[in-house]
Amino acid sequence: MSRTVLISVFCRDRPGLVAGIAGRVFELGANLGDTTFAVLGEGAEFTAVAVLPDGVTAADVERELAALPEAEDAKVKVRDYTLGAVHGPSGHITHRIEVTGGDRPGLIMRLAEAFGQFGANIVRLNAETIPGTGGAQYATRFAVWIPPERADACLATVANTAGELKLICRWSKAT
Repeated sequence: MSRTVLISVFCRDRPGLVAGIAGRVFELGANLGDTTFAVLGEGAEFTAVAVLPDGVTAADVERELAALPEAEDAKVKVRDYTLGAVHGPSGHITHRIEVTGGDRPGLIMRLAEAFGQFGANIVRLNAETIPGTGGAQYATRFAVWIPPERADACLATVANTAGELKLICRWSKAT
């Protein structure tokens, strides 16, 4: 009987990392579901929900991924995933929001609270410092689900919050 697992790999970022991990998972006959990858400073994190075929265990996947040359010195963890493997409606992205400018302590917290006031769900979040000739800029990107009847008010509140912090806010509807 197949089983669903959560695969987590953290190691130094290097070219070919995603291809190596995804390729080995494919060779084992597993099917990747929701998957994320992010460079975090000099590190990288790969996380995925995967369905393993009969006869392949979480320990097999963990051992195989840890042996990859692309994942040298990686922290690999594969464990049973007991939640639903397919996300519900609030996991679908309705809007993409980008807030840029100087770094402000509490920025992510304040924006997340603004989303929360309107029952919005942050589906993806990416924040990074971008070096530049005029000084570093901080860019925060949110992919969110906002209840349709609350979208206009939510987006206005997020834009006002960003403005209070002297930041630029742009948004677009997801397609």
